[in-house]
Parts: sequence; C-alpha cells; structure tokens
Amino acid sequence: MTQARFGSSSVVATRREFLRRVGMGFGAMGLSQLGAKAASDYRSPLALKSSHFPGKAKAVIHLFMNGGPSHVDTFDPKPMLDRYAGKALPMENLRTERKTGAAFASPFPFRRYGQSGIPVSDLFPRVGQMIDEIAVIRSMHADSPNHEPSLMLMNCGEARLIRPSMGSWITYGLGSENQNLPGFIAMCPGGYPIQESQNWQSGFLPSVYQGAYINTQHRQIDDLIENIRNLSVSTAQQRRQLDLLRRLNQEHQKRRVDDEKLEARIASFELAYRMQMDATDAFDIEREPKHIRAMYGEGTQARQILIARRLVERGVRMVQVWHGRGQPWDNHDDIDVRHRQLAGQCDQAIGALLRDLKQRGMLDETLVVWGGEFGRTPTVELPKPGSNQGKINGRDHNHWGFTMWMAGGGVRGGYVHGATDEFGFRAMEDPVHVHDLHATILHLLGFDHERLTFRHAGRDFRLTDVHGDVVRALLG
Repeated sequence: MTQARFGSSSVVATRREFLRRVGMGFGAMGLSQLGAKAASDYRSPLALKSSHFPGKAKAVIHLFMNGGPSHVDTFDPKPMLDRYAGKALPMENLRTERKTGAAFASPFPFRRYGQSGIPVSDLFPRVGQMIDEIAVIRSMHADSPNHEPSLMLMNCGEARLIRPSMGSWITYGLGSENQNLPGFIAMCPGGYPIQESQNWQSGFLPSVYQGAYINTQHRQIDDLIENIRNLSVSTAQQRRQLDLLRRLNQEHQKRRVDDEKLEARIASFELAYRMQMDATDAFDIEREPKHIRAMYGEGTQARQILIARRLVERGVRMVQVWHGRGQPWDNHDDIDVRHRQLAGQCDQAIGALLRDLKQRGMLDETLVVWGGEFGRTPTVELPKPGSNQGKINGRDHNHWGFTMWMAGGGVRGGYVHGATDEFGFRAMEDPVHVHDLHATILHLLGFDHERLTFRHAGRDFRLTDVHGDVVRALLG
C-alpha cells in the first residue's frame, strides 16, 4: 500500500481540501471566485458576459412540477374526453410506460380568463388571472415515457449521457449580476427529485456553473444553508483568520508562480464572507412586507417561490423551483385528489409571482417557465400490481404531447401555441420538442443556441446538441 508523502504538494492539496469543505454549496461556490479581487489579470468565471445579441430576458425562474402534471386537467381542455368518457377512443392508444384503457374525462371544469379568453382549469384560478401574460405551449413533446430520461432531457438536453444542465449553460454564457451569490440555485423541499443533483449538474463545464441545492423545507436560515453563521468565532477573530489565510496564500503563490489561476490565487477570502451576508438576506422572507407575504400565501411552495423572486431581484441568473422530493405530480391513482392538493399548494404563489414581478417592473426581464418532464395520458391507467393501487382513477405518463407555459422575458402573452389531437394524446399542430424549447429560452436570453458551445472531448457541445429551432411565434 502506497502512502502519501508529506511535502509541499500535499500541503497544497490539504489546504485546498480544507477550503472546499468549509460550508456547503455556497462555500464551494465562493472558493471558486476568490481570486477575482486578488489579481488584476484574473477574471471570475461568474463575471458578467455579453450575449450574442441583446436579449429580452436577464434571468429565469423555472417552476418544475416534477412527476408530470396532466395537461388535459390543467391548460389543455378536451371536450371529446367527456363525450367518450368510459369508452375506448376511436383510435389506438399510444404506447406509454403502462397499459391504459378507456377515455378518462377531466374531473376539473375549465373557464376562460383575461382578454385573451384562454381556458384554464379550476386547479389554477390564480394563474388564470394572469393568463394575458402567459404563452401556453400545448404541443410539447419529448422522447420517452420514463421519468429518468425525460428529466435529463428537460434539464440537460440529453436523455442518457452526462451533459451540463440548462442553468449551467445559462450562467456559463451570461455570468451572474451578483458575485456574492451562486449564479444558479436549485430549490427542492424535503430532499432531491428523481435523478437528484444530475438535474442541475455542470457536466463538463467548470463546477462553478453547477446549481447550488437548497432544501426549502426548512424555514430558518441556519437550517436552509449549513454553516451560514459562525457561532464559535467572533467577527473580529474571523477577520484575523482571513488576513492570515491571505498572507499564507501570498507566500504560497510566490513559490508556485505557474500554478493554475483559480487554484493559486485564493487571496481574498472576504468574498466568501460577503456571500454569507448576502445569502442571509436573500433567503429571509420575513424581511418582506406583510402584504407581500400574504399575497403569496402560506406553506412551503409560497415560501420558496417568494425566495425565487428575491434571488432574481438580487442578480441570481437562474432559479429552479422544484415542487418536492421524488415525483409528487406522478399521479397514477387518485388524480382528482392529488392534482387538486398539489395545485392548491402552489397556484396562489405562482399567480402572486407573476403579479409581483409585473408590479416591480421585473417581468419584462424575468422569464418564468412552468411544466414537468412530460404530461399524462387522456386514457385511464389500468391496474397493474406494483405499479399502481388498482383504483383505475389515474393517468399514465405521456411524452407524445403535453403542455408547458412561459411568461415574461420577451414572451408573447395571452397566446396559445400549437395543439394536441382532439383527445390530448399526441402533439399535432406546430409541435415543439424540448430542444426547440431550449433554443427559444436561450434566444430570449440573447443567445444563438448553435453558437453557445463548449469544447470537450474533441468537439463543440451545446445545450441543444445538433437539434432545436427557435419557436418565433412565442416571441413577443
């Protein structure tokens, strides 16, 4: 067994490891930026960068309804399901993950909202009130009826291989307006969604662009962000420690002038200190006026969606808001009860977010995206031991056709794009693949998706790989 030798190189590694382990994602994020203030020839990887052309959007809030919300129960009404309820469709059921049977009428009535008169189900009345700001995409489609590859496709543009997430590409391309917070933050209460941190991975991009995970189940800042406060060392003592660390780094740099910039110039630990201050402020919704907190409502969803607005307001480039651990919207049984419960947890807050962004003059520059990894079948899922509870009142996954919507950030509001067939099974009119969605989001941020690339393993990679077209009808 070979033992590591104690020498100058191992001291470097040990000190480096020590710094990386201080705190959680926020400390590591700060570490990768610490040289920015220390050397005039160093540029922080999160420093502001220019896009290919002026973009309408400056930030993205992605509201991820993980598990797959049913489009025919939310934003894509299908009267033919009422007509055929309990009967076989006059077409063959498309193949999905599990076997399905007769047409399953939506238990939720729809009503028209706004000047545009777009129908929205009773699950989302507060969102419906803001429909004139929203572009509803009824013709989304993906590649697989399974959660894992569909999550990877929606988040990373690739269903199987390791690729950077969309948030990582966005921060790689634009940098961040706030150097004291991560450029990309992923919030999910109660733990990880399916595929865990792969959903916000940086892949082969530098790790500074990976999303920083926050468990928003917690309310107190000390629980939200581990080690955000130093309870054992006073501010003055911390200051002396930072000064000592700076001097040690300067001595280290003198002996290793050819060392890598990001690793060798850890000369300004003050940045990590300031990150702690900024994070304490950004995640504390008690600093919001009571009427704003009341507008968003109570509960975890209201809290994390309000935090998303506060983060974007402070210059965070991309905020992803997951509904919860696992796949909460994956309702193979009791879709009436479960969808009503889940929508009830977030509808008020989503409507408040759109209204709040608009009243602050932020909606024009903030792109809000809503949806899951796929939709659900218009036919009822049949009983299968181990797959469902046999209640025959839920829907299977449906990647053939589903709905997402976008608002703000240069999007054409009060508009419905595309359509599924008369039963809601397959995207038929103006279909939009996930690659097209990604190309359109990047366009709204000022990027030609074919030119936002990173050289890796001998080729130039991009979020959309070799696919994708901008859906210009969605542009305002």
